[in-house]
Amino acid sequence: MKRSGVADLPLHGGRVPHWLAQRMTRLGTAITETIIRDYGTSAFLSRLSDPFWFQALGAVMGMDWHSSGITTSVMGALKRGLAPCANELGIYICGGRGRFSRNTPNELRQIATQRGFDGEALVRTSRLTARIDNNAIADGFQIYLHSFVVTANGEWAVVQQGLNDRTGMARRYHWHSGTVKDFVSEPHTGIVGEHQGTIMNLVNAAARPAQNALLDIAHEHPEKTLREAAIVAGSVDNLSASGTGVPPVNHAQNAPANFTRHLRMPAHHEVRSTNIDLKRLGAVLAIAYERDLHDFAELLLLEKLGPRTLQSLALVAEVVHGAPSRFDDPARFSFAHGGKDGHPFKVPLKTYDASLDFLRNSLDRARVGDREKLDGFHRLDRFVRTIETRLAPEANFDALIAHEKAISPSLDGRSVLDDKPGRFFVGRNQQQKLF
Repeated sequence: MKRSGVADLPLHGGRVPHWLAQRMTRLGTAITETIIRDYGTSAFLSRLSDPFWFQALGAVMGMDWHSSGITTSVMGALKRGLAPCANELGIYICGGRGRFSRNTPNELRQIATQRGFDGEALVRTSRLTARIDNNAIADGFQIYLHSFVVTANGEWAVVQQGLNDRTGMARRYHWHSGTVKDFVSEPHTGIVGEHQGTIMNLVNAAARPAQNALLDIAHEHPEKTLREAAIVAGSVDNLSASGTGVPPVNHAQNAPANFTRHLRMPAHHEVRSTNIDLKRLGAVLAIAYERDLHDFAELLLLEKLGPRTLQSLALVAEVVHGAPSRFDDPARFSFAHGGKDGHPFKVPLKTYDASLDFLRNSLDRARVGDREKLDGFHRLDRFVRTIETRLAPEANFDALIAHEKAISPSLDGRSVLDDKPGRFFVGRNQQQKLF
């Protein structure tokens, strides 16, 4: 099983307000379109199947940086935003949460008819991934969200999430057709959720004897099976001694060699300095607020931008162009557009809209052959990494939070706790150095 990570995802109540949902749809669509135009649909599916990148994407879109709600809101935003341009981009998103997940087979059949590939094979794949994560991995989580993403050439990815009522936690599972060789032997690209101790995993490579035993039982007469079950009832030792028991899989202590990344999203709501790489964030702040670096970054982008918008665009650029190793601190990306619950700060609507305008304008110009701004967006990501390597500035976390909260009203900062965005401005009384 090629898992790209495991993470704790605490459940949060509430909803995504319309003012954020519509912006998430536009930003998610622009990010996806940029990735596909620069790297292709396969690269986008590869990113989507990485639990760390997925969490960073949700954070940069202004969702709660650590909650399970990222899965529902991100996949919903992508489905809404990509539907009108699905044929052009060659990527389709099916399913969703609850009743929408049950419509996945019909959606897949319609797309298959349109694109000319085997719809029934995709439907079977969709059902297999859901059943494996719901039934074959007995980790206490019941699937309630199933999103199936398929490209025009038949490549696919699955993002689905389960709920554990007992612990109040969620677990997200990632699949990618490029890595699946055998549906019953280590098929996932990632499983995201809180460690639950020893669990039964019937698609673990070591579980082949148990799979064969289950097939043998299925062919036995029911009376014989029930009679033997009654004999061993209450005795786990007998099952183990029989050689047909399922080998335990403890993801924390007995993890396979390729199980290398474990993202633990904490229960606390606020973002803390320990949740982020301060030097990586410091490089972003440096190009935003140091005049010489800021001027050069603007030259790369061919655009006159304020420091706050440049800060956001630098983090969005990393989501588009960053290497997988860059996403081991996904909380850092919440410093692009804040979070709907007010952590690490309220969503700055003016900055969010400025970022959206820049990206959409860059994509529109690229459609007619002018890639200067889109290429500058790529150069911005490389420039930030150069600053990080050469100067290694470290963000002053407390000063940054204080600064963001002070300028929040002037940027129409808004959270789900507000009835309306702030409309007043602050003075220049927060001049602490941010890095």
